[in-house]
Amino acid sequence: MDFVIGVLILAVGLILSIALHEIGHLVPAKKFGVKVPQYMVGFGKTLWSRTVRGTEYGIKALPLGGYVRLVGMYPPARTGRASLRRDGRPTMVQEARDVALAELGPGEEHRAFYHLTVPRKLVVMLGGPAMNLLIATVLMGVMAVGLGIAQYTATVGNVQQCVPADPARAECAPGDPAAPGAAAGLRQGDEVVSWAGTPVHDWADITAAISSGGTVPAAVVVERDGHPRTLQVTPRLTERPVVDASGAPVTDHSGRPRTEMRPYVGIGPTFELVRQSPAAVPGLVWTTFTGTVDVVLHLPQRLVGVAQAAFGTAERDPGVVGLVGVGRFAGEIASVDGAGYGLAERSADMLSLLVSLNMALFVFNLIPLLPLDGGHVAGALWEGARRQVARVRARPDPGPADTARLLPLTYVVVAFMLGMSLLLAYADIVNPLTLTG
Repeated sequence: MDFVIGVLILAVGLILSIALHEIGHLVPAKKFGVKVPQYMVGFGKTLWSRTVRGTEYGIKALPLGGYVRLVGMYPPARTGRASLRRDGRPTMVQEARDVALAELGPGEEHRAFYHLTVPRKLVVMLGGPAMNLLIATVLMGVMAVGLGIAQYTATVGNVQQCVPADPARAECAPGDPAAPGAAAGLRQGDEVVSWAGTPVHDWADITAAISSGGTVPAAVVVERDGHPRTLQVTPRLTERPVVDASGAPVTDHSGRPRTEMRPYVGIGPTFELVRQSPAAVPGLVWTTFTGTVDVVLHLPQRLVGVAQAAFGTAERDPGVVGLVGVGRFAGEIASVDGAGYGLAERSADMLSLLVSLNMALFVFNLIPLLPLDGGHVAGALWEGARRQVARVRARPDPGPADTARLLPLTYVVVAFMLGMSLLLAYADIVNPLTLTG
């Protein structure tokens, strides 16, 4: 039941994020006089709707997105441009133009979207992504200032009992030598005070001391049951997997995990929520933004990796997950039992998930391809540039950008997005990522 509740909480958060995204388009569009026949959350069959001041507001059966229908997104064809096929029927582009203008009544021509100035077009189209950025920032502030950011502490959280012969294997097997930490007597709950004479404040100090000390025996002072104890720990040079900054395994050109020889003790940290100053929130938002941009910039090659994991034996890329996988994360956050993992920790993790989703919506929608918001932004900027050049050269106004001509490319983008969604859903089912391992 807790798992289902977690999924429902995420679903509600996602639906609200989508609804607010569309409000970011709706409000400025209506403010600028654009005719807006529909504001819908979801796709498919309409479950509920109400028309207020010429706009139908409603909820549809499939909460996988939303839309605001703006009349006149495509301008009429310019004089001399072919709009009919050889058989006399309108071209695909012309049909799109006709549909875009069909709901304009007599005397409403000025309410078409394409009549807006370039700055107003930018405000309307950037309103949606900006709303997602605002949501991500507010949720980050609530999480960081009100609950705290999870940080590793200097307290031992787990002690590995052996050094597996295979670095890709975590379980102990007969004949595996004892791990240095266990052999030295380190226990879960020990608070490390110093390592090899160097004071310890957090887990980063411990990992730095182990790396710099090599395999030389180190005197480790821990506090256990309120009393200091000194243990002698001798790290072992061991082949270990190479991981990136996010903790994900690094692979070579053949897809096999890379390894390296380094000092190994066999202990892991605990973590606790540390409340942050409000001044830290912009930096945390920036870090989330840059990380999301990196994922989007490398999305094609990451999807290749997802396909290899879904249809082969490669490891899943933890940086790319679909809605099915995100739903699993939410269910696990709500249902997993663990010492020290209470309401505050669950709430922080759920907020972090919603921050990531909204940041992904913000960044992905800025991709300059139709039908994404970034495609319309690019069209408006192109229109502004053409008009500026015409003004400088004292030439006639070239008119609004004819984005309808990009419809063939738009359909390719839509097909790619649909294929990506299906691939991620399949991978999340057959080779899922989990928070619990």
